[in-house]
Amino acid sequence: MKKKDTLSETMNALRDKGYVDDLNLLDDQIENRTKGKKYPIDDFEVDNYYRFEGISNPADSSILYAITTSDGHKGMLVDGYGKSGGQVSEKMLNKLQLK
Repeated sequence: MKKKDTLSETMNALRDKGYVDDLNLLDDQIENRTKGKKYPIDDFEVDNYYRFEGISNPADSSILYAITTSDGHKGMLVDGYGKSGGQVSEKMLNKLQLK
């Protein structure tokens, strides 16, 4: 899927493709609040990611991950990057490493 102009447009397009669950980034796992489950690093795959730069403020930069879990659930994870990025384990950073 091609990135849309805004984070919200891209999220809507991903929802249309089945990425409906709300995911949260933890130190060494992701949490699917929609399903009430947590997934260790080896139990999910990053299908795609999209970067968004803040127009007027570089601190507003974010990244959207489209993720599929080992049990077939699809969801989205939004995180800041640069100085505003979350604090996670090195293993998680490697999993989410942008190629």
